[in-house]
Amino acid sequence: MTDQLHPPSTDSGAQPGVGVSVLDAHAPAGAHTSGAIDRDVSQATKESLEDYTLRFAPRSYRKWGPGVVATSALGGIAYLADFSIGASIGMAHGTTNALLGIALAAVIIFTTGLPLAYYAARYNIDLDLITRGSGFGYYGSVVTNIIFATFTFIFFALEGSIMAQGLELILGIPQAIGYAISTLVVIPLVIYGMNTLAKLQVWTTPLWLLLMVFPLAFLVVTNPSSVETFFAYQGQGGDGGVSMSAVMLAAGVCLSLMAQIAEQIDYLRFMPPKTAANRRAWWTAVIMGGPGWVVFGALKQATGLFITVWLLAKLDPAASATATEPVHQFLGVYEEMMPTWLALTLALILVVVSQLKINVTNAYSGSLAWTNSFTRITKHYPGRFIFILFNLAIALVLMEANMFDFLNAILGFYANCAMAWVVTVASDIAINKYLLKLSPKAPEFRRGMLYAVNPVGFVSLLLSAGISIAVFFGAFGAAVQPYSPMFAIGLALVCPPLLAVATRGKYYLRRTDDGIDLPMFDADGNPSDAKLLCHVSGLEFERPDMLLSAEPGPHGEKQYISSLALATDKTGRYVLPAQTS
Repeated sequence: MTDQLHPPSTDSGAQPGVGVSVLDAHAPAGAHTSGAIDRDVSQATKESLEDYTLRFAPRSYRKWGPGVVATSALGGIAYLADFSIGASIGMAHGTTNALLGIALAAVIIFTTGLPLAYYAARYNIDLDLITRGSGFGYYGSVVTNIIFATFTFIFFALEGSIMAQGLELILGIPQAIGYAISTLVVIPLVIYGMNTLAKLQVWTTPLWLLLMVFPLAFLVVTNPSSVETFFAYQGQGGDGGVSMSAVMLAAGVCLSLMAQIAEQIDYLRFMPPKTAANRRAWWTAVIMGGPGWVVFGALKQATGLFITVWLLAKLDPAASATATEPVHQFLGVYEEMMPTWLALTLALILVVVSQLKINVTNAYSGSLAWTNSFTRITKHYPGRFIFILFNLAIALVLMEANMFDFLNAILGFYANCAMAWVVTVASDIAINKYLLKLSPKAPEFRRGMLYAVNPVGFVSLLLSAGISIAVFFGAFGAAVQPYSPMFAIGLALVCPPLLAVATRGKYYLRRTDDGIDLPMFDADGNPSDAKLLCHVSGLEFERPDMLLSAEPGPHGEKQYISSLALATDKTGRYVLPAQTS
């Protein structure tokens, strides 16, 4: 039987990305279109029409231009926690050490984020799917999904706490109730996926920029001496000198944001195909919407410290108790510019808009991570909405526990895990794929094509995270304790190539042939948009999502199965055997 190739459907009633086939309607004779696997596939596919939780994002769905995708991705960095982070590390270590730490972290985050962003945009897969084929294996990347999910609820809690602080200060709403409000308000916005998120991010970005940039410009223009005061600030108990340990401690807190690249990638995977005509716009969008987020993040951290120093010097030297809270920072500046009632109004708008822009992304990305991990382990798809609620429940507990008071400690610890993961994947892409050529250059994420666990990435993660965490808690003495980020980065950088050489790269691919004769990529190197029929679900999927089924048709003909159906296959009967040669 020849490959069942179907042209993209022109049926106006068809949903984007899966063609027109529905369960049973176009299934070939002998197709298995009943039972638990089909219910799971049907549910996952229905939700995938908006967010593609478990799979490659098909070309038929990716209708946004590079600019819209980049703007949507950058909308996810609207969080106010950067202002608090900058203020916290500046008050602890002084302006000079804080700025050096911020700059060091930004360089590291940008460098490691670039190969990940490129892979996501080029091959239209999220960071979990990239991680699977970049040294971790099909099940090995579950641990990195948990690291990422942890990132989303930690930062959801931070942003929710900031919103609750604003609601209490401006409207008098008790913080405990404010925590609940900041959690519940994002649910209606996040359940519909990329379509809704793109609209929210694009339409709110101009207002957000105006509310954040104008106050800083006002301070610099009307108080030029504030710049000199800012650079002279020594911090609490500081002597104004450069301290390498202080720089590293500051950088460690900032490096906790490294996992933000995964949220940027949740948008970048919807980039249009790269062609000669859009090459410049495509690369600009990938760089700006991917690792470029850290440039804006670093500026926000420096701005947070700048405003805090100004508040302490010009308004109230005793304001340090609230100087790290963004709502107090911006309210203090607004009150210098306008009547109190208007300052309060604008401060409230800024807090609410910023919190919504980032926390819809946190809730969305966290739900993807939890759903992906749960489905892979249990072979059951309970629905992404369940994990939206699960992720938000954890964040709410953290808020009620007043985690804001332990900001630096939480972020400093978490940074070790985030860096170990991201740098390991970046190292595998840059070194193992492109230099050593021991890792397959084209990403692979499909069940049956990968080993369950690849020691190259998995062991690298355990070593780099474990040792750096031990350093963080002082296991190797106080002298090296501030340098735990460097241990995480250094080990995650060198371990993957060393392990790839030691294993000769044999644990990357369980199979090199997916049984389909059609090319995986088009003439421009983009994932093919040719469609094949999944015999389990009766739905059409684009070529990169498909592979040969281990179960032939009733007459011995070839049948094809989607990665989505394989993810929920509890029997394993559709999984191709490992290649012996």
